[in-house]
Amino acid sequence: MTDALLPANPQPLEKERDDYFRKGCNPLAQTGRSKLQNQRAALNQQILKAVRMRTGAENLLKVATNQKVREQVRLELSFVNSDLQMLKEELEGLNISVGVYQGTEETFAIPLIPLGLKETKEVDFSVVLKDFILEHYSEDSSLYEDDIADLMDLRQACRTPSRDEAGVELLMSYFIQLSFVESRFFPPTRHMGLLFTWYDSLTGVPVSQQNLLLEKASILFNIGALYTQIGTRCNRQTQAGLESAVDAFQRAAGVLNYLKETFTHTPSYDMSPAMLSVLVKMMLAQAQESVFEKVCLPGIQNEFFMLVKVAQEAAKVAEAYRQLHAAMSQEPVKENIPYSWASVAYVKTHHYGALAQYFAATLLIDHQLKPGADEDHQEKCISQLYDRMPEGMAPLATLKNEGQRVLLGKGHLHRAIGHHEESLREANLCKKLRDIQVLRDVLSAAHQRTQLKYTQHREDDDLLNLIDAPDVLPRTEREAGIMVPQFSRVTVTDFFQKLGPLSVFSANKRWTPPRGIHFMVEEGDLGFTLRGNTPVQVHFLDPQCSASLAGAKEGDYIVSIQGVDCKWLTVSEVMKLLKSFGGEEVEMKVVSLLDSTSSMHNKSATYSVGMQKTYSMICLSMDEDDKTDKAKKISKKLSFLSWGTSKNRQKSASTLCLPEVGLARPHTKKKLPTPFSLLNSDSSLY
Repeated sequence: MTDALLPANPQPLEKERDDYFRKGCNPLAQTGRSKLQNQRAALNQQILKAVRMRTGAENLLKVATNQKVREQVRLELSFVNSDLQMLKEELEGLNISVGVYQGTEETFAIPLIPLGLKETKEVDFSVVLKDFILEHYSEDSSLYEDDIADLMDLRQACRTPSRDEAGVELLMSYFIQLSFVESRFFPPTRHMGLLFTWYDSLTGVPVSQQNLLLEKASILFNIGALYTQIGTRCNRQTQAGLESAVDAFQRAAGVLNYLKETFTHTPSYDMSPAMLSVLVKMMLAQAQESVFEKVCLPGIQNEFFMLVKVAQEAAKVAEAYRQLHAAMSQEPVKENIPYSWASVAYVKTHHYGALAQYFAATLLIDHQLKPGADEDHQEKCISQLYDRMPEGMAPLATLKNEGQRVLLGKGHLHRAIGHHEESLREANLCKKLRDIQVLRDVLSAAHQRTQLKYTQHREDDDLLNLIDAPDVLPRTEREAGIMVPQFSRVTVTDFFQKLGPLSVFSANKRWTPPRGIHFMVEEGDLGFTLRGNTPVQVHFLDPQCSASLAGAKEGDYIVSIQGVDCKWLTVSEVMKLLKSFGGEEVEMKVVSLLDSTSSMHNKSATYSVGMQKTYSMICLSMDEDDKTDKAKKISKKLSFLSWGTSKNRQKSASTLCLPEVGLARPHTKKKLPTPFSLLNSDSSLY
């Protein structure tokens, strides 16, 4: 078993016994991020205690008949609700502790908002999985103790992933490993008795279920959250750092959107479709903000076309945050979204709206159309800057008329000052935002710059003659979009591949216990043929041969020959092994599928008298009716959540099917490619 902790800066992979194991960070390391996560874990425990007390008080209030008792219970209930509200405010404080997650480089920019990782309780897989291996697979469970320990170590490491690409790969590898575990050990008709508990990252309320898909959904959420932390950590003073931030926030949006579309009935509020929609919008808005910063990083030259571009880029960011704030203000998200997040969205809406107005004013006031200039190009830019020109103004005439240009520019400055004042007012109203000094500095500096520009051109009759400047149309050279998660780039080895190919040896199929077949290979004649890839099946069995008389049946899977594990051997390899025992008694262990719908593989080999060195491969076509029936069965979907009814309990397991093609054979220790059925949203409804 591998130790899951490293003191600092762990390598993403560790080679051991031809296998690998990914590690997390040391949870005892006193970094700012680990301190916040430890505080989050402590708050989760306090919230759990308060929720239990409130539930008990509410139940007592329902059954109590004595009026004095009822009044006392109401009083206690009010205290408990007050405690819960205070704990929720503390948790909100952790969620807005953005300074800890920012890059170490000093930068004069508004901080970005990351998501905190969901916390979980420990889970002991050993007893349940060992019992299932003995009961379902009829194998010695002690042989799988190290594999179970590796699974538990991997889960433990996922609680403290490093804030880099290695941490993302760690979480992805566990997510993919869970699909193998689900197919191996979680039959669709019953619960396994494993209770998974995860805490809501926004409310701290725990959610517990005996279903592996809660675990998978929570890991996906943490992958998205980790991407947000990587994005906020990027150095925003370099082009490469800003590009990395854009990429990280787009990937976070992709993971959260995939979670929303795939796991559609999550009991945890932070993973509800409504909340995930808001979080996706927030990640895309922050990605668009990073795009704007990347445009501005080389410096904004006081040049006509550059100012048009920057004004529209700023308007694009303002539009993204305006839509985000509108989504945050809707029920039911409004009740549980951190108030400080909504305030940040409102502040950035007006801040970037002010910047758009300021740059539009600058290009109008400072740039008069000169003789020999490209009139058509400038006229086209001004036309595309607005949805419509103010009444009585035309683009080309305004460019040529200095009075009209300055008048319209002052109208933009007046609107910009209004936006700046609104953003400062909101930042001062929110207690959490008042504590972020760099935010106040950025807002104040932008406000003062706009006021200075307006003061330079202000006249006494401005209040009477100011034009109501139109909105700047949002436009960008690079619109932030959702990046679909690429699970296929993470190579994962099935810990339990010794059980056999997953296409056959899975939890949703039942077999007889292994039967020992003792027979003689007489003059190279087995009395049966073999077919299949892995594992190999008995086919065309002669009822009078020694193997048939010893108990072999057509369709039996050969699992071992003379103690040699054959579950991963091909037809050629099994034939070669049988050939080596010519003239001797052979002990062959076989299992039979109990499912009536089991089908045989589509390859066969014949080994008989006079053909000791010849193998004839026969490809058998499947009956069209069988194909139709299988297609119907594959397309059938099962729901996930069980709310207490027996009908739903029978539907609670995932219907993911992992392809046989990518499975490695245990004795070669090949790495498994990602099971692409993981990405099929139809197959795992949550």
